[in-house]
Amino acid sequence: MSIVRWRGVVAALLLGVQMVPAAHAVAPPVFVLNSLDASISVIDPQTWREQARIPTGKEPHHLYLTPDEKSLIVANALGDTLTFVDPRTAQVQHTLRGIVDPYHLRFSPDMRWLVTAANRLDHIDFYRWDGSSPTLVKRVPTGRTPSHLWIDSHSTTLYSTMQDSDELVAIDLATQTVRWRIPTGSMPADLYGRPDGKLLFVGLTGGDSVQVFDISTTQPRSIGNIPTGKGAHAFRALGDGRHLLVSNRVANTISKIDMQNLSVVESYPAPGGPDCMDVSADGRLIFVSSRWARRLTVIDMKEKKVLRQVNVGKSPHGVWTLQHAPR
Repeated sequence: MSIVRWRGVVAALLLGVQMVPAAHAVAPPVFVLNSLDASISVIDPQTWREQARIPTGKEPHHLYLTPDEKSLIVANALGDTLTFVDPRTAQVQHTLRGIVDPYHLRFSPDMRWLVTAANRLDHIDFYRWDGSSPTLVKRVPTGRTPSHLWIDSHSTTLYSTMQDSDELVAIDLATQTVRWRIPTGSMPADLYGRPDGKLLFVGLTGGDSVQVFDISTTQPRSIGNIPTGKGAHAFRALGDGRHLLVSNRVANTISKIDMQNLSVVESYPAPGGPDCMDVSADGRLIFVSSRWARRLTVIDMKEKKVLRQVNVGKSPHGVWTLQHAPR
């Protein structure tokens, strides 16, 4: 043992500190929302076993971290509730009631707004956020079946897909009024804005591609489609400002898109109807919910293969972990 190491051990003993090897540190869990079981599966990322199953309101679909990183908010669409969970310990903190049909949710980057999409009721709700609880400011009728939400980096514009009327809608955050709407391909779902604010990517679940919109001017326009696979659905950026993952639910694949060249550069197998995704902190593993297989699937992007599948509840949807790669 080196002198430096020995001095560290002695100092720890004198201070009464128990030295724990880094390998034994407890990693934060991976959370999987089971939409048809009204529960959250809590997965240990070291043993890959389900540690617990937490009850929620009916139909939890999506989740989002509070700006202070102290709570993971689970939106329970049919339960009209938000469940707040500690992202490190998986302990339920509290339940907020009276949030109408929160299918999808998103915070504005300036942390002033919490927005929810009422998927079955055809409206979007705008809440002021004070750091602990939301206050409803306005309910905006939108069109048929608002699905997913995206807010620009300047916290000025909310974008939402209309799943059943095949539209993309832009809403001004300050006034909560519709700026414009534009037709899309079949069954638009998730959407993602390129970091430079010029392009918006929309997954076409009713088709086999990602549609790209130029939103850099007052009049948006579709500039084409990127073929990915049938059922293009959910996005997860890789945090490098250039690459974007999309899950192809029908094709059972995940595509890696180059957002500069507007092309697919890699493809990964993802059996069981891949949906929402997260990425490990080292940027190598994809954690994806296999919607039809009742499993969490772990994919190695370097080896381009499935490493394991973990049994969870019915219709797994949202996936998230605190120890993730940048978005």
